[in-house]
Amino acid sequence: MDGWSLTSARIPWLLAGISLVAGIVLNLVAPWPYVGLPLLAAAPLVAGAMLSFRAAASVACVTCAVTVGMDIYHGRATVALYVDLAVVGLIGALALAVNRLIVRQGQDLAAARNVAEAVQRAVLPDPPTGVGPLAVAAGYTAAQSEARIGGDLFAVQDTPYGVRMIIGDVRGKGVQAVAAVSVAIGTFRKEAEYAPTLDELAQLLDDALAREAARTAGEVSSEDFTTALLAEVSADGKVLNLLNRGHPAPYLVHRGELVRLDATVPQLPLGMGLGAVAGDGDSAPVDSVPLPPGASLLLITDGVTEARDRRGTFYDPTRSRLRGRQYADPGSLVEALTEDVNRWTGGGHQDDMAILAVTRRQPDPPVP
Repeated sequence: MDGWSLTSARIPWLLAGISLVAGIVLNLVAPWPYVGLPLLAAAPLVAGAMLSFRAAASVACVTCAVTVGMDIYHGRATVALYVDLAVVGLIGALALAVNRLIVRQGQDLAAARNVAEAVQRAVLPDPPTGVGPLAVAAGYTAAQSEARIGGDLFAVQDTPYGVRMIIGDVRGKGVQAVAAVSVAIGTFRKEAEYAPTLDELAQLLDDALAREAARTAGEVSSEDFTTALLAEVSADGKVLNLLNRGHPAPYLVHRGELVRLDATVPQLPLGMGLGAVAGDGDSAPVDSVPLPPGASLLLITDGVTEARDRRGTFYDPTRSRLRGRQYADPGSLVEALTEDVNRWTGGGHQDDMAILAVTRRQPDPPVP
């Protein structure tokens, strides 16, 4: 346990002790009418809300004993003693009841979080560590620890057309977002095996998400959408194809440099029922770039690019501490980015953050 944990564990005892001591001091020095009882009664309330049941019961008993002792010290009438004891005792009993309720709610919340995490893992399992010519790593950070279900998604799959991957972000949170994530992942898993091009795969995803939005909302709305980035690495690992449907751009990481791979033509997100290209043409153009040996493709959601520091400045990977460093594997790249974003935000996150990194493996050295 670190120093901060030790300090925070002592705070409830400190607050209860301050309340008890302040009540005693007021009892001793304050003139009539008697004004120390409210502070004495506050001690078991603090303990009931912040300490264990046994500790809270101990504080309540001590407070009752102190109340009786103060009345005897001042020579107050027996009736006044009983009244004061009844008041403090009743507040102590209420504090213990509150303690039980808080514990029960904490247990219910923990159970709900465990179920949510199980659902999240079932819908969004960890990708394999290696697919074809690529090493793979992923990371997911929820914006709030008590709300682990989010709308970020990613998947990697080996197909007859090469290694295909998707990273996306469903608008919204909760059960509806999980349903859309499930549709997107399921459609990608199925259609990535058969769609000959990324554009056709994107159209199939678009149709499936539009149908899901219409099923849940009764009609397709421009407010129900999923940003997504589709990537495809050729079987030999040399060529990287990208199709961006309104998602944050990926980055090519190689030899200490980060290059943002912006889409040539802006595209609309999936599931809106408005088509694909924000411009001329019937099909969405696919961008192709070489993927050198040892280079990594870094795919992120807007939880990374919209992370802000205390001054409100957005995080920019191209100007971050990731530059100038070599990464032996995609796992170290994901870890470095997660740590750098946490440093930038001071540990807080405004949105869920999903990271997917793939690295083209170095060719095996020739056998002598």
